[in-house]
Amino acid sequence: MTFVAEARRVTGPGMLWQHPGAMLDVEFAPLDPAVVGDLWRLHAGRMLEAVGWGQEQVLAHVFQGGMTLAISAPEDQLYSAVSVAEAAWGFCVAALQGVAAPDFAAEVERLRAEAAAEANPALLALMAAARGRGLDVLVDDDLVTVGHGVGSAGWPVRDLPEVVDWDRLHNIPVALITGTNGKTTTTRLCAAIGRAAGFVAGLTSTDYVQIGERVLEEGDFSGPGGARMLLRDTALEVGFLEVARGGILRRGLPVGQARAAAVLNVAADHLGEYGVNTVEALAEAKFAVRRGLAADGVLVLNADDPLVVAQAQGPAWWFALSRDAARLRAGALPCAWLEDDALVFWDGTEAIPVIAVADLPIALGGRARHNIQNALAAICLTRALGIGFEAIRAGLAGFQSNVTDNPGRCNEFAVKGARVFVDFAHNPHSIAAVTQTLAGLTGKRCFVMISQAGDRSDEDIRGLVRGAFVMRPDYVVASELPGYERGRGPGETSDLIARICQDLGMPAQNVLRAASPGAGAALVVARLEPGDLALLLVHGDRDEIFAMLTAQSDAPTSSKLA
Repeated sequence: MTFVAEARRVTGPGMLWQHPGAMLDVEFAPLDPAVVGDLWRLHAGRMLEAVGWGQEQVLAHVFQGGMTLAISAPEDQLYSAVSVAEAAWGFCVAALQGVAAPDFAAEVERLRAEAAAEANPALLALMAAARGRGLDVLVDDDLVTVGHGVGSAGWPVRDLPEVVDWDRLHNIPVALITGTNGKTTTTRLCAAIGRAAGFVAGLTSTDYVQIGERVLEEGDFSGPGGARMLLRDTALEVGFLEVARGGILRRGLPVGQARAAAVLNVAADHLGEYGVNTVEALAEAKFAVRRGLAADGVLVLNADDPLVVAQAQGPAWWFALSRDAARLRAGALPCAWLEDDALVFWDGTEAIPVIAVADLPIALGGRARHNIQNALAAICLTRALGIGFEAIRAGLAGFQSNVTDNPGRCNEFAVKGARVFVDFAHNPHSIAAVTQTLAGLTGKRCFVMISQAGDRSDEDIRGLVRGAFVMRPDYVVASELPGYERGRGPGETSDLIARICQDLGMPAQNVLRAASPGAGAALVVARLEPGDLALLLVHGDRDEIFAMLTAQSDAPTSSKLA
């Protein structure tokens, strides 16, 4: 039995290779992957030759339970490429099932007509001319842009200029930031450093696209669409792109001439999609960012993360919480570490103290070790973009752990004499970072609110709840997440959270239910008494919850935990 899980256009470099084209994720059992791969190479190669794409390439990549099958294709015919890939797979299925294959000549005629209608030779010529000059090219269905930001110009894809003023076009400094956790914080921190250096700095993230103080659009823009929106704004002088796993696997990377890229960490999250079923495969997906670097670009890596270290190949700028990390001792390239309560950068010849932990607000007095790692990554990234230490120091020192600078990341509120923390943590790795940060804080009673999207596995949700129990909560609010049921029935995820809490020893009457995160937060606040402690793991209704907590807040809170 075989079936296609998804067919998609790939517009840029991705996990498996550098080429644009089309991919099919195919799951099958109990067939031999070698047999499927051989059939794919045969029929995909035959189809490419027949439609006039004989110079293109074919790939068959085995994953746990199936294969990713791919073809490269001309960049002006990627919709047609999906049709070609699907047609080639149809011939594979016929061979596997022992049934009559489609009419090859009719299929080829149909595909040639589709490709001819989509073809845009002028677009290919413009792209080749731009890349020959080292310029990035951003393309979607309607618009092509050459260069970035202040150095860019764009035209409709079907109305391209005969003459281009190449002298005014250029790339700007751009960094790609990926990892399982910490992407948004590091991206925001880098943008703050860029602003401190006097640049018009912009970012993409899971929250919004922002240039300077302007939010262009709110929502999850951690994929190529958000990158194009940012990099096409002619006010932009330096850009920091949050690059999520989903965007890499669905469409590929948005750029090919980034000055720097970082892999912050790799942990189990979103497994089971696009053939990424193990953390090792997830690490491979994250490391796709190296394919988006310019020839002289810098890869920044976390020497404290075993999966990052295992996946690394070639030169990199490493960062770690100790100078003793093996990768920092192994080479002479720039790197950064924590030493004597200060963040230090090695430029290849000398160690330069950048900022004391006490002067780094997001370190929360040194408790937030994950944010010290994020800051070390930001130092490396911004140095790779040529930003000076004075601006780096100013950006780090001015960036607060509050709802203005870093919303949803360990934001503290004083409410009714209690301490309330709001965080976006949504997997065991991020929960561990938050609970480690808050460890040692005492309260008369402890409340934790938990919610989760329905597409996470039972084990993922167990890991989330177990991580939250490090706080030793007296009460848990299991909140529904409307709109994110994703295959589970109403109340099913909350029921699972409640059962796990009881398995961990919590009395059933201490597990409260809420119809939404906003309702859950209100439930916690209604029960707070002076001296209590609360952690709200907020995956929805964030602005509503912030407004409620701000309205009821007793006083401004410090950036340092005590």
